[in-house]
Amino acid sequence: MAKNANLSVGDFPKLKKHQVQLIASGDLRLSANQVCWPAQKEMEDALCAAIKAEGCEVVRAHAYNAEARHGFIDSQRKGMEVFKQVDPTAPLIVAEAVWQYSHHVLAGLTTHRGPVLTVANWSGTWPGLVGMLNLNGSLAKQGVKFSTLWSEDFKDDYFKAKLRQWLTTGKCSHKTDHVQPLAKVKVPGHARKLGEALATQLRRDKAIMGIFDEGCMGMFNAIIPDDLLHATGVFKERLSQSALYFESTRVTDEEARAIRAWMEARGMKFHTGPNDVTDLTDQQILWQCTMYIAALRIADDFGCDCVGIQYQQGLKDMMPASDLVEGTLNNGERPPVKSRDGKRVLYDGKPLTHFNEVDECAGLDGLLTQRVHEALGQPPENTLHDLRWGDWDQSGTTKDYVWVFEISGSAPPAHFIDGWAGAEGFRQPPMYFPKGGSTLRGISKPGEIVWSRIYVAGGALHMDIGRAKVITLPRAETERRWKATTWQWPIMHGVTYGVTRDQMMAKHKANHIQCVYAKDAKAADQCLFTKATLANALGIKVNVCGTKADGKKW
Repeated sequence: MAKNANLSVGDFPKLKKHQVQLIASGDLRLSANQVCWPAQKEMEDALCAAIKAEGCEVVRAHAYNAEARHGFIDSQRKGMEVFKQVDPTAPLIVAEAVWQYSHHVLAGLTTHRGPVLTVANWSGTWPGLVGMLNLNGSLAKQGVKFSTLWSEDFKDDYFKAKLRQWLTTGKCSHKTDHVQPLAKVKVPGHARKLGEALATQLRRDKAIMGIFDEGCMGMFNAIIPDDLLHATGVFKERLSQSALYFESTRVTDEEARAIRAWMEARGMKFHTGPNDVTDLTDQQILWQCTMYIAALRIADDFGCDCVGIQYQQGLKDMMPASDLVEGTLNNGERPPVKSRDGKRVLYDGKPLTHFNEVDECAGLDGLLTQRVHEALGQPPENTLHDLRWGDWDQSGTTKDYVWVFEISGSAPPAHFIDGWAGAEGFRQPPMYFPKGGSTLRGISKPGEIVWSRIYVAGGALHMDIGRAKVITLPRAETERRWKATTWQWPIMHGVTYGVTRDQMMAKHKANHIQCVYAKDAKAADQCLFTKATLANALGIKVNVCGTKADGKKW
């Protein structure tokens, strides 16, 4: 960086014609950047070869760091320094083969005047496409214009045609004809009436979203501006992870052991070992059980209707992962926790909706979903998943394209085959979770679901919503998909109705997707209509995506 230390404002390096700049945003955690770097290097080599074949040259805007043993932008400050070396008017590619922190590069991208292209490899091993979707959602929220591309090997005709289009014109686009505004959809009268009534109730009575430290892993897109949230009748209670830690220390071992005993009595299996560094230990599980009790008591203290725990930065250095807590909170059938005075069971018989990684868009969606499903007598348990990866089924079970929806550690057992008896606990990967902690893993049961995503764009809240089914695949195929992603985490085999892989990637403005079951296809349609109407009545701009289960348009 020193060679340009005396540059005056506006005196940036200039690229030559047919040169394209490339940057790579990475993790904040050194261990993740080091482990994931080979995958990033492989992806960049393939991408650069494709660009070279189009007659252009790639100029990497930041070098490999031999001391750190990776070539990622690994902090917001680093990103700002890198952008001092970027020609602000020249084409720029953000290449992602791994999870990345969007705020590392967001500052520079807000002032970049040249064409921007986000690119991800299509691999489940290191979630580059998940990282890219988060960046896309963050850019959409910020109002930065960009194009986006993805590919398995950067040799397919679709990718090459779209890359050529971007290199030539500075833009490339994808078909999104699967999307239509709610205003063009015929909504049944009973669903419209109920949705509007729920909106009136929420605005009148109002709700509280408890947030244990705002912002997680650079997910700028996951923070809802207060004024937009307030317009829906929901208000933030800003809590602290330090308070969660302190409250956890006040829980007795006896109380915590009772939580684990409850889970095991219903069939959950914890896979434990003696090594705290690599194994799931009894002490880690005990800590998680204290956190579960602490989270419910703090939520009760502040009258929260839903809560989100950031966990990653800060708390990860003090306590085991929060995932066992999160999935349990999202379940209707869960270990009872009494109030401090012992007179009440907290949130008895219902989920306390938790939004993983304190994704506020998922939190608002989860809160609306629970209210709709409770009003309709449908299962209220809902969760976000990473839109992690997808592949064609290799077992011959289905000809449909099957998504891997996979949350980073936990899902409600009500979603699993055999419920709690189908739940397992494995140690979180040490690369991301130095203090360990149990996941809440299972295979999602077959059934009809509604998927959705709330996001911010153009200074307003939006919702994309659609229908899908969860299918059962042979165990060998499930294991193949687990081994291609993160095997310690819960998995959902999702088939979207009327939405192809590329249509989903082109339109989805987040790394997360919200999922909830209904009792059958007809009930799921009713839930979709009601939630879409509720969101619309709250001022959220709603798009209905894809088709019904029978392939018919909405």
